[in-house]
Amino acid sequence: MKLIECVPNFSEGRDMQVIKQITDVIEAIEGVRLLDVDPGKATNRTVVTFVGEPEAVCEAAFRAVSKACEVIDMSKHHGEHPRFGATDVCPLIPISGISMEETAEYARRLAKRIGEELQFPVYCYESAAFTEERRNLANCRAGEYEGLKDKLAKPEWKPDFGPALFVPKTGAIAVGARNFLIAYNVNLNTTSTRRANAVAFDVREKGRKVKDTVGNESWQAGLLKSVKGIGWYIEEYGVAQVSLNLTDISVTPWHIAFDTTCECAQKRGLRVTGSELVGLVPLQAILDAGRYFLAKQQRSTGIPDAEIIKIAVRTMGLDELTPFDPQQKIIEYKMVGTPAYKLAGMTLKAFANETLSESPAPGGGSVSAYMGAMGIALGGMVANLSAHKPGWDARWQEFSDWAVKAKSIMNELTAMVDEDTRAFNKIMEAFALPKSNEAEKAARKAAIEEATKYAIAVPLKVMNLCYNSMDIIKAMAETGNPNSVSDAGVGALAARSGVMGAWLNVKINASGLDDKAYVAQVLQESAAIAAKAQVKEQEILAIVEGKL
Repeated sequence: MKLIECVPNFSEGRDMQVIKQITDVIEAIEGVRLLDVDPGKATNRTVVTFVGEPEAVCEAAFRAVSKACEVIDMSKHHGEHPRFGATDVCPLIPISGISMEETAEYARRLAKRIGEELQFPVYCYESAAFTEERRNLANCRAGEYEGLKDKLAKPEWKPDFGPALFVPKTGAIAVGARNFLIAYNVNLNTTSTRRANAVAFDVREKGRKVKDTVGNESWQAGLLKSVKGIGWYIEEYGVAQVSLNLTDISVTPWHIAFDTTCECAQKRGLRVTGSELVGLVPLQAILDAGRYFLAKQQRSTGIPDAEIIKIAVRTMGLDELTPFDPQQKIIEYKMVGTPAYKLAGMTLKAFANETLSESPAPGGGSVSAYMGAMGIALGGMVANLSAHKPGWDARWQEFSDWAVKAKSIMNELTAMVDEDTRAFNKIMEAFALPKSNEAEKAARKAAIEEATKYAIAVPLKVMNLCYNSMDIIKAMAETGNPNSVSDAGVGALAARSGVMGAWLNVKINASGLDDKAYVAQVLQESAAIAAKAQVKEQEILAIVEGKL
């Protein structure tokens, strides 16, 4: 799923009724999840965070900006934070499955729609900017609301979209695309704000002011790019913290910021005791952190995501001050939950009972996919055991790489357990379509044909996945921990069974298809995979028998 986050800042932080009118239109859009509403009285500004698929997020953003034009009057606004519009800024942030370039294009489309339909000035900033000068939000907003009328009169500050017209009630807006910002506090074993500040100055990009021998001041850069930081004391917890904003985690990843802060603290006689995530984090960022710390320990990274996340949480002490719940702190999990599969999410006994029942699904296709998943899971297990085998430390990376590949195939096959059942259901739905006239009959026939092709494509994919997994299993039989060679053999048997079971499904579904050219092609392709799988199985079993 493509996911982007939107973090609009509205110039109202005191009237909750006004704020609710804006957030209500966001929540009304299907496919959008409102994650956070953070009003500030002193700044008279509210930061709203929501996430979803790009089209839905852009629609929610447009409606929120439109509602803000109605309910906020900038001519009466006062607050401590810089601002120049009712919706001051509206950044889009790529979360998963989408590039920054794509996100910037969505931001520009949103900016264009706001300018054309709502008729007030729109500037594009950060990655959505059309000129280098406008990349910096501070430049776009310079002069703020009070200087906006004069600014719009200057040709060089003609808006990117919308009229060069001062609209007193609404002001202007900056729409952009930027990287995810992580707000992150690192806990120290001290109560000294001064010492926490010293560490922050070591780490942050801006660094600290220094004087030369004659008293001239200059800035000495810190160690980490795209990092802002300050030290403070939190009375509630009785600890000083290094408070960091990681403004571009593609430049300085989360785990590098943590490790660098630990090193700088240690040099100053301090110790990091844990840390605290403020807000939410993308799944990829915490998985990258967990893999980084596993690699430092020379441990395999081809383990379940939940275990990788635990390593990150434990290493960075993310639960020192408050519990860290991945379901609430990871954006993708909070948005859509952990992947929910009706069949693959069952217990082994429940899945067996469901298969045993008189319902036609799950059937042989789903069971074949699951056999394949278990086969490559065994291959991955051998890889992980080999990575941790005493005396094999020099080879941990080799086996970790195999385990990562095994995990990827296992995840795909696990998803196919449910996909095969969904494919069967599509055929049943197509057969249930009306056929009272020629047009309905033609539509029904076409739907059955399309659904049947999909019901062939799914087991054909299972065949390919199971066969591809056998290369990993063979490598583990040849080079893996010899104490687990029998597990590799069982993995080969399961993988071959997955291939052969899925092949039966390809053939039975192909028998009812009218497109004979397509049938001939898939039967030829699937027969070739089945033949190769049987040969590969015998090769692996010969290796296994030779080591038993």
